[in-house]
Amino acid sequence: MASYLCLSVILIDSEIDNFGVFGLADPNGPMIYKGLYHLFYQYNPKGAVWGNIVWAHSTSEDLVNWTPHEPAIFPSQESDINGCWSGSATILPSGKPVILYTGINPQNQQVQNYAEPKNLSDPFLREWVKLPQNPLMAPTQANQINASSFRDPTTAWLGPDKWWRVIIGSKRNRRGLAILYRSKDFVYWVKAKHPLHSAKGTGMWECPDFFPVSVDGPVGVDSSAIGGKVKHVLKLSFDDTKHDHYTIGTYNFDKDIYIPDKGSVEGYTGLRYDYGKFYASKTFFDDVKNRRILWGWINESSSVNDDIKKGWSGVQAIPRTIWLDKYGKQLIQWPIPEIEKLRLNNVNLSNKLLKAGSKLQISNVQALQADVEVSFKISGFEKAEKLDPSWTNPQMLCSQKGASVKGGLGPFGLHVLASKGLEEYTAVFFRIFKSYDKYVVLMCSDQSRSSLNEDNDKTTYGTFLNVDPVYETISLRTLIDHSIVESFGGKGKACITARVYPTLAIGYGANLYAFNNGNQDVQITSLNAWSMKKAKIY
Repeated sequence: MASYLCLSVILIDSEIDNFGVFGLADPNGPMIYKGLYHLFYQYNPKGAVWGNIVWAHSTSEDLVNWTPHEPAIFPSQESDINGCWSGSATILPSGKPVILYTGINPQNQQVQNYAEPKNLSDPFLREWVKLPQNPLMAPTQANQINASSFRDPTTAWLGPDKWWRVIIGSKRNRRGLAILYRSKDFVYWVKAKHPLHSAKGTGMWECPDFFPVSVDGPVGVDSSAIGGKVKHVLKLSFDDTKHDHYTIGTYNFDKDIYIPDKGSVEGYTGLRYDYGKFYASKTFFDDVKNRRILWGWINESSSVNDDIKKGWSGVQAIPRTIWLDKYGKQLIQWPIPEIEKLRLNNVNLSNKLLKAGSKLQISNVQALQADVEVSFKISGFEKAEKLDPSWTNPQMLCSQKGASVKGGLGPFGLHVLASKGLEEYTAVFFRIFKSYDKYVVLMCSDQSRSSLNEDNDKTTYGTFLNVDPVYETISLRTLIDHSIVESFGGKGKACITARVYPTLAIGYGANLYAFNNGNQDVQITSLNAWSMKKAKIY
């Protein structure tokens, strides 16, 4: 049965999709060119595990239905003979797209290479050629770059001085580095004396992303925008933890440095795009619809042996539109509206009381592939548990107080991919705690009972959700697709992606429930659920 997810390299239940059965990883070089969306991605055409890496390539008119093409970039030069790793696309002022990517040379050094389309009149950009000058950027004794930690160039931006700039992830000992290069012609690059930014104790910075966001609303802005109307975001994929963290701050063009805002936490406790399985993400500016779109890689929770057995691994998350919240403190993320064209057979509930200890089946929905939006209203807080000051790790708190652990105000939320007898389910839920003079909302995605297959990773994920339940409803949107559960809390203030492999809750054995395992009633102010039809992968 085909997945509705864009660019899923999978079909569930041992079927094979249009891509075949192979391994997929980091999204690379997303862009829009002559009205077509392009996505490249790390891809192993010879197996389900890491190796033989090339840049696979697919195009779409709507970010939902996709046409795969032959790999765009594959090892062919000395500078990439041992693999073509991640990178980015930049649209030059002439309209020509250019790719910078990391290659591995015969000395196993990480170096940066250039590729451009062979035929600009081809909107599909099916053939790419490399410069004979490659590599354009390489580690040397003089520049003191770690040859094994120098990878993943960002989309470049053009300064008011007409010089291009790009950053490349690196490290020196345990200090993460965003190494800055400049170029006048996009071919000859010079390393800056200092990095754009660095931070001690964070290890290797993979797949950095640096881009502006508007302070005036949800519209996107070009990657070269600077000035008082924008803030800047520096996103880093921490190799040590395999999580994507970001800060919001200011780009000082005169000094070519990035300065995180006061209170924008750097390191492992800082803000994340997603508190589940989501890594090596990349954004691009969609200049047709004036929005910034985020792609991310969802890796596996199954064992390597199971990946080899089923013949595939890795998918891309649903593309998300991202923008700065009205307070300038965090990013908001929401699935692209185009995904809604796959909705079928709306089921609607409103003003439904969810009594303490109860569950409500959401019928007439294909629970294996669904889009669910629900809002909860709390009318009383007298049973909210007290938040212990030591409970500072939300993921650990979600693990200790999972969906089956009765609480005061919560857990309440959704049981998705649930078997009829609840032997298997993935729970996405909230708990509300009392902390001094405010209430704290915990959002969790509990995989502990997601599958009877004990070889799977069943880590429970969680984060604190920045909403005030006294004055706001608590909203949840969950996209369900066979083995993928993408959840958006507080209208996109927090996101958690889970990868689960039920053995009973498959096909017509999958069910969907709203549940309340707390001691206090909660109100479902509205619930809308849709079955989802298949995207077309030609």
